Amino acid sequence: MISLEIIMKNILVILTHPSIETSTINAALFNSALSISHVTTVDLYKEYSDFKIDTVKEQQRLLAHDVIIFVFPTYWYSTPALLKEWQDSVLEYGFAYGSTGDKLHGKPLICVTSTGSDITSYRNKDTNELMIRDLLLPIERMAEDTGLNFVEPLVLYGARTAVEENRLQPHVDEFVRLLNSYKCI
Repeated sequence: MISLEIIMKNILVILTHPSIETSTINAALFNSALSISHVTTVDLYKEYSDFKIDTVKEQQRLLAHDVIIFVFPTYWYSTPALLKEWQDSVLEYGFAYGSTGDKLHGKPLICVTSTGSDITSYRNKDTNELMIRDLLLPIERMAEDTGLNFVEPLVLYGARTAVEENRLQPHVDEFVRLLNSYKCI
């Protein structure tokens, strides 16, 4: 008799939202991950409100997980400041890049973000408007330089109207499916 064991990959969900208590979208996503056994959740603004990142602790978190997910709102066409500070502090030479910096090689990195504007603000290449993938290019390049495998982002456009338009729960459901999709036999 052959026994197949399903192994869930350890996922690290890193929330970076400066005012999560007023968030509908990012709070719902983060809360949906709290009860999933193979997911570790970290709220960077709660843990590092002073912007003083514990580099060793964060590097250990990265080493202990197979998949890294950034959850954040897109503010003014960028990530919240603390996510950039986290990258600058944690992704050190010799750990994340350089001749011996191979600790993250092959791990998937997924951005899960929300925008206040609807999708049309991120689609029209004939104007000065940018596509969301263009805005995530710094993260994509960081992933490339650190050996992370940048995965297509999960984006909820028009977050301001998502609840009224009944788009929040389907987005949360999609996020949970994403979290549960990282398993192997």
